[in-house]
Amino acid sequence: MEELAPNETDEALLARVAWLYYNDGLTQSEVGHQLNLSRIKVSRLLDAGRASGLIEVRINSRQQGCLEIETRLQERFRLKDCRVIPDSAGSDVDARIGQAAANYLMQKLAPGDSLAVGWGATVSNAIRVLGHVVQERRIELFSLTGGVQTYVQGMREAHWDRTPNIIPAPLVVSTPELAAALLREPAISSLLNQAIAADYKLVGIGGISEQATVVAQGYITAGEIEPLRRSGARGDVLCRFYDRTGQDMELPLHERVIGVDLVQLRDCEQVIGAAGGPNKVTPILAALRGQILDILVTDESTALSLLDAAED
Repeated sequence: MEELAPNETDEALLARVAWLYYNDGLTQSEVGHQLNLSRIKVSRLLDAGRASGLIEVRINSRQQGCLEIETRLQERFRLKDCRVIPDSAGSDVDARIGQAAANYLMQKLAPGDSLAVGWGATVSNAIRVLGHVVQERRIELFSLTGGVQTYVQGMREAHWDRTPNIIPAPLVVSTPELAAALLREPAISSLLNQAIAADYKLVGIGGISEQATVVAQGYITAGEIEPLRRSGARGDVLCRFYDRTGQDMELPLHERVIGVDLVQLRDCEQVIGAAGGPNKVTPILAALRGQILDILVTDESTALSLLDAAED
């Protein structure tokens, strides 16, 4: 029996395996026997297909997701749309919510549409899953901030053959004067305007903790977290911090950030916030209170905590 195909992610083989497994109802062992592959190889191909977006599993049930919770969230926070995924003990919350955000966009993005993205673990997971769909539908991709390396790494891991429109600048620069000069540059201001005008915008929601992405990426130090918390910060979107009501804070850091700010984001339509987990309840709640988001993708426990907190 041949254990390895010439290419682990070979699309033709993957499609054949998926068809036999999902359409013809064969077991993984039966698929492997028919294609001269091991069962483990078949399993890996199916996993690769789901991760890349080549295989989309649709559950045709009224109970898909958590429909009642979604309705309550939409009504309570005046959201345009919402997706709540069931909890799964011991799983990677960022990965699952990133997958859910990608699935939502797969349903919404039409050929030739545009998508603007922020950064962070959840958004990066969504980008990896969306690679195949972006290529197939010729989706135009834009970054919502500077930070070239962060975006390039995500695209490389997704194996995209589409050239993304990335703002050619760091996310945070050394002085406010440099930031102002860069934002006046036609190449940068044009890309920011196109990002704002994209059909959909996908952003992560950061918490105020030493484990936050802004700390991990080196944009602020762990020692700055407690002063931010004491000053009233409850979360960040695109490296812009806001208070418990979702209003922008006046921070020197903001004057050095290259990217879309919260005022511009509020004026946009189809802004998707993807986040979940116990540490994200307060940041998401504040973002919802401030009407930064139009659409929320989260998990069941986080959604219920948001509804409970909203009653306080």
